[in-house]
Amino acid sequence: MRVRELSADDVEQADRLRRVAFGGVGEPSAKPGRRGLLAELDGRAAGVLTITQFHQFWGGSTVPMGGVGGVAVDPSARGRGVGGALLDAALRDMRERGQAVSALYATVPAVYRSRGWDAGGVFEWLEFPLDRMPAGEPVATRPAEEGDLTALHACYTDLASTVNGLVDRSAPAVDVADVLRLDVVSVVPGHDGEVRGYLTASRSRDGLRVYDLVGRDRVTQLGLLRQLGSWAGVLDRARVRVTDPAVTGLLANRAIEHTVTTSVWLLRVVDLPAAVAARGWPAAAWLKPAAVDLDVVDEHAPWHAGRQRLVVEDGAVRVEPGGSGAVRLHARALGPWFSGLHDSHALRRAGLLDGDGALLDRLVGAPGVPRLADWF
Repeated sequence: MRVRELSADDVEQADRLRRVAFGGVGEPSAKPGRRGLLAELDGRAAGVLTITQFHQFWGGSTVPMGGVGGVAVDPSARGRGVGGALLDAALRDMRERGQAVSALYATVPAVYRSRGWDAGGVFEWLEFPLDRMPAGEPVATRPAEEGDLTALHACYTDLASTVNGLVDRSAPAVDVADVLRLDVVSVVPGHDGEVRGYLTASRSRDGLRVYDLVGRDRVTQLGLLRQLGSWAGVLDRARVRVTDPAVTGLLANRAIEHTVTTSVWLLRVVDLPAAVAARGWPAAAWLKPAAVDLDVVDEHAPWHAGRQRLVVEDGAVRVEPGGSGAVRLHARALGPWFSGLHDSHALRRAGLLDGDGALLDRLVGAPGVPRLADWF
């Protein structure tokens, strides 16, 4: 078996594999900010995956993240290790390119867990009736224009930097101008060109799908929700992708009936020292100097396997080789710990950690449920 980088000449074959696997191609196999890997058996394309170049917020800092998607194996090649070979190659590729963590949406979780990915956070949609929206003061809105894009992105970034897991939507993986193609893009203008909030949505026969509802303050959020209520009579319900968890609270606090649809995405620490160095650790500022000696069990990422010491000192956190290996961590434990989705007690019960993980828990704290609001 041979695994190599996807070239422009391979796109037709890659699209065929994805079409057979998923019933459609979806986003292009090759686009700015995205690269691919192709597996060949007997000289024929047997499998493909793509890696999108993201930066993901953790602790207020951005960590380079490889978004793995479009993993497809030809039906005739299944059961021959193609998927595993692609993932192993992807791990090496991401490490070489400085992508210290990786996230993906798993259709077959067992395959990815065997390579060290595990639960990292949620991707959520809310569905609720439009005729029972919260009562809020109306806010002045207008359609977004090209000149609003920088301010609109700044509004999103200010939110995203406070929500673990959200991506920064930077180029080349994300073209901010693409938002103007949506049916509804309303902005709440502020002072000096600032955007106080915005709402983006598409309209179809199935109803109204809201991708972002973001406000810098409660008044703006309630005003945008009130604007959604103006669709009542035309539509019964709306679906809102949860970018800001505060919106969920505004709805639930008013006892509005709503349905939450939740998907779990998986996270993988590709390079532990690099990931720890890039992540923000707000709790480290008030922790006394301390260290925990780790023994990382990770056969698919040998570059960080073995004994590593995690050190907290002068408000910073680092990982260096050495130590006694008192706390044994499986590769699958690294993602849920890094994201804060699971503490050491849950990881121990799952058989992924042995030893005293109290310092690991204190570092991550309780920052809320990590979430993504972008598909790849």
